[in-house]
Amino acid sequence: MSAREVAVLLSWLSCCGLAIWRYSSNSPNYRIFSTRSTIKLEYEGTLFTEWSVPEICFVLNKSSPRTELRCSSPGVHAIKPIVTGPDEEERNLFVDSSHTCFLWYYRVKHFFNNLTQVISVWVYDPENADPDELLGSAEEPSINSIVLSTQMATLGQKPVIHTVLKRKVYVSNEKMKKGTWHIMVPMTRDDALKEIRGNQVTFQDCFIADFLIVLTFPLLTIPEIPGSLPISSPRGSQLMVSWDACVVASVVLVTDMETFQTNDSFRTWTRIRVPPGSLSDAERQSVADVIISRDGVFFLTNGVLYQKSFRGFVKLGRILNLPDGGITGISSRKWCWVKYLSKAKERRSNFAVWTENEVYLEYILLKFARLVTTTELKNILNLSVTATLTIHSVEYTGHPLEIAVFLSYCTICTVTKKIFLVIYNEDTKQWVSQDFTLDAPIDSVFVPHFIFSALPGLILWNKHSIYYCYHNFTFTGILQTHAGHGNLSMLSNDSIIHEVFIDYYGNILIKMENNVIFYSKINTRDVVKLHLWTNNTTRAFVLLSTSGYTYFLYALDNGTIQIQDYPLSLETRSVAFTTKDKCPYMAFHNNVARVFYFLDKGETLTLWTQIIYPENTGLYVVVESYGPKILEESHDISFEAAFGHCTKTLTITFYQNVDYEGLYDYFEMVFQIAVGCDDKKFIAVKGFSKKGCHHHDFSYVIEKSYLRHQPSKNLKVRYIWKKYGCPLRLDFTEKFQPVIQLFDDNGYVKDVGANFIVWEIHGRDDYSFNNTMAQSGCLHEAQTWKSMIELNQHLPLEEVWGPENYIHCFSYTMGKPGDLNQPYEIINSSNGNHIFWPLGHSGMYVFRVKILDPNYSFCNLTAMFAIETFGLIPSPSVYLVAAFLFVLMLLFFTILVLSYFRYMRIYRQYIYKPLHNPQKKHKKN
Repeated sequence: MSAREVAVLLSWLSCCGLAIWRYSSNSPNYRIFSTRSTIKLEYEGTLFTEWSVPEICFVLNKSSPRTELRCSSPGVHAIKPIVTGPDEEERNLFVDSSHTCFLWYYRVKHFFNNLTQVISVWVYDPENADPDELLGSAEEPSINSIVLSTQMATLGQKPVIHTVLKRKVYVSNEKMKKGTWHIMVPMTRDDALKEIRGNQVTFQDCFIADFLIVLTFPLLTIPEIPGSLPISSPRGSQLMVSWDACVVASVVLVTDMETFQTNDSFRTWTRIRVPPGSLSDAERQSVADVIISRDGVFFLTNGVLYQKSFRGFVKLGRILNLPDGGITGISSRKWCWVKYLSKAKERRSNFAVWTENEVYLEYILLKFARLVTTTELKNILNLSVTATLTIHSVEYTGHPLEIAVFLSYCTICTVTKKIFLVIYNEDTKQWVSQDFTLDAPIDSVFVPHFIFSALPGLILWNKHSIYYCYHNFTFTGILQTHAGHGNLSMLSNDSIIHEVFIDYYGNILIKMENNVIFYSKINTRDVVKLHLWTNNTTRAFVLLSTSGYTYFLYALDNGTIQIQDYPLSLETRSVAFTTKDKCPYMAFHNNVARVFYFLDKGETLTLWTQIIYPENTGLYVVVESYGPKILEESHDISFEAAFGHCTKTLTITFYQNVDYEGLYDYFEMVFQIAVGCDDKKFIAVKGFSKKGCHHHDFSYVIEKSYLRHQPSKNLKVRYIWKKYGCPLRLDFTEKFQPVIQLFDDNGYVKDVGANFIVWEIHGRDDYSFNNTMAQSGCLHEAQTWKSMIELNQHLPLEEVWGPENYIHCFSYTMGKPGDLNQPYEIINSSNGNHIFWPLGHSGMYVFRVKILDPNYSFCNLTAMFAIETFGLIPSPSVYLVAAFLFVLMLLFFTILVLSYFRYMRIYRQYIYKPLHNPQKKHKKN
């Protein structure tokens, strides 16, 4: 926001309503609020006289309603404006003595040709930065920032990008250019939360604060088409907002004048409008609810659902399996679960649509399916057929695959009704009735919101009060102030509740329509009133920024919007100082480094947590779990007391105590908890890659006698290099044992020691194994490819044998004795079993390897590798050669002798008979 925009906003905010005052700093989101910070004080109203500040603080102009403040000493400083009339409220500002003075600034460039993003990073000092840097609109560093970044670089500073979910690290491979580092990262959806960190380098005793950012695939806003008409909520209504649960910067805002969309927390925004003639004027000004999703923006108007996307504006109805009218509500997810376990990913819905008697779910690519009707719910819950049961509302819970349906139930529907709660699991397709019942007036409406916690919990509110249900609906009540007031309207000049904001840290902000704000924390029953921050006539909404901080969104009467950072932490600490509330513990540490852990078969997870608190406080740590009872837990608690403080450390280990061997349906045992297959896990055979050979496809022929199924013709095979990689060339006198390695998205993990099997994917069986079943220690006949194919003739070759039907051969109680001199076709890293090749011919083999051990992993771990055998064909037996030579020589001498006698007979014949008879002379007559 520019200086001019700030002035316009403050002028507009102060034109009417109650007088208020606020403060700000040059540091965005109040990340630095210390003795080095310049604190800007702002008073809105006409009764101002001067500022009341402590003596250790210096105010630039004490009699100006807008001035600057500096406090040379850290601590809590009471500050308030002195006015002519009733006293203004006093704030207790916590001024820190931190040595963190500088901040990271970043810009992102997207490269779609290789799906990467280049992050340009530099250091800036908020107290000496250009206005564009403070507003987040700078494209390059200022002169001061170039000097500061260069100086920090000479001292050894270098930024690094750390991803929060996958724990990856990206560094700059280039030298600093013009005071800027450049770091390349891949575009990703499931690792969007990143943090810019630096080395522990100081300049003038000042460090750089780490900076949390959300960086995902570039998001586009729907372009505004000239000539389109605005779509809005009814005149005089409050702001209506929807945001993407996993990209909080992607927001759509509906006012009574326009609809706005942003992908950067309203630093920039566009208007969403509809084509002329698509809706009547009354319909365009009657938006009752809105949802933003990856399929577009959805508006609920007069009981009909519409979609606005890049393809246009359409009405959704029976053609998409939705009702043409009568829709009473829509709801989307509030919490982001990037990773979750599901036996079928397409079962995870995006948002819910409901009428009074039906619930529909929307899946990817705009596919709708009816989930349930009230008639079916009566049967599931065993309710009276004659009673009236309607759907009150639908809300997604904190669990990634659970949907809560709130039901209104009554028999004589004149005065009161009961609200029940049932939860549906999209993976198991089961309905579970919860221990939740709320008696309410027949015409009352409650808005639910599930919290981000291990055990199911929610808050729900009507116009005046907030109801809480924590710890799996066992801890219930109404949020109240210290004085016992539960009706918040009575404490806010009879205003009603407009918005309840809950973040991932458990903060709850209750904003009334006149912008009075109350604060609470999840799993507590108290609520406190915060200082006034915004004028009571301003239309405002509280949102979460990409850095995890709160900000106010204002809709101005001129048809534009503005944003303003809100110092939630400072405001709550100020009120807590006044009420003398103290934190019961001094420190709370743990090693929980991830939001989501995968625990595969045979793996354990050990976590610890430590709490430090004053003696005689009696604090302890509770670990709660929710879901199927698959994990076992072991706890170890250590305690230490010294110098009036207690330290309690809890170490907990999660493990599995289940033998999955012989369980044919063991893949069905895992639901939506962090126990199961990490889809980023894979195996590979050591020594095989796609490098080191000529990259080309080719064809070869396999002799029919070498194939398992004995076809009538030879088999011609196409070798696909991209799929099979480079073949390993082996002399066919060499035996081969594959070494299997386990990898995840961070790289190599370990060598696999579990049992595995191999098979030639084209059906070759002209190879064998050097170990027999007896040599391997079998007590009965082991499984072989031949026996498993006979048992599973209806399955393809790759499915006939695997961990789901593996039975070992090392027990007398299983299997039949059989012939133990057969080859043992199971390999592991320690049994010395190798593949050996036929010596009579060379060949090309393409193998697939599969982990066979049922207790190794939930994943179906397979890999492919190719081997080409070569060598000299061995000479035949020496006896055979001697016999052949003897016969050959015998034949030669026989022919020689026969030739001798033949020629002798001819010689004798002509030795007695002249070769030429002399010619007789004839007498002449």
